[in-house]
Amino acid sequence: MARYFDVHPENPQRRAVGQVVDLVREGGLIAYPTDSCFALGCQLGNRDGIDRIRAIRHLDDKHHFTLVCQDFAQLGQFVHISNAVFRSIKAATPGSYTFILPATKEVPRRLLHPKKKTVGVRIPDHVVAQALVTELGEPLVSSTLLLPDHKEPMTQGWEIKEELDHQVDAVVDGEAGTEPTTVIDFSEDFPEIVRVGAGDPKLFE
Repeated sequence: MARYFDVHPENPQRRAVGQVVDLVREGGLIAYPTDSCFALGCQLGNRDGIDRIRAIRHLDDKHHFTLVCQDFAQLGQFVHISNAVFRSIKAATPGSYTFILPATKEVPRRLLHPKKKTVGVRIPDHVVAQALVTELGEPLVSSTLLLPDHKEPMTQGWEIKEELDHQVDAVVDGEAGTEPTTVIDFSEDFPEIVRVGAGDPKLFE
């Protein structure tokens, strides 16, 4: 059964955040709130966790996983980013955007798009998500919590606990957005809007 953490949306309890991060470090898979919607997350080198996300969401190997980062210093370790692209992304973060960029060697091969060698990155504008990645000290490998038979992402922690009780190790409850991120592909150094979601796409049109 998944552990359930009710975390304060503005002042996350340090003890609860620490317990969740300990679970992640021990190989756990969590469901947690972000500014777009709930996400599934695990540690970067957690092969089993990544496989579990694929199984829960029925994903193929062309799915772009997202590295949810604390800030630009962290993001820059995992993707190659030109000055022009940096300025564009900087203007839109933190926020409800995911950016597809060429990955550095720091990113495990299993997370990369098989042909493009790209990965998704984002910096959330969400207190709880930020508290988790700050405590972890590295990005959370994440994917939107959108189940195969659902048209909309899940937005209530208790519903997630009921639905995924035996498939995740912890549910972090809290206020979350109701729409997935807007996805911008910068792999060719110019913006291509892949999915329109919570972030305003006009910044990249």
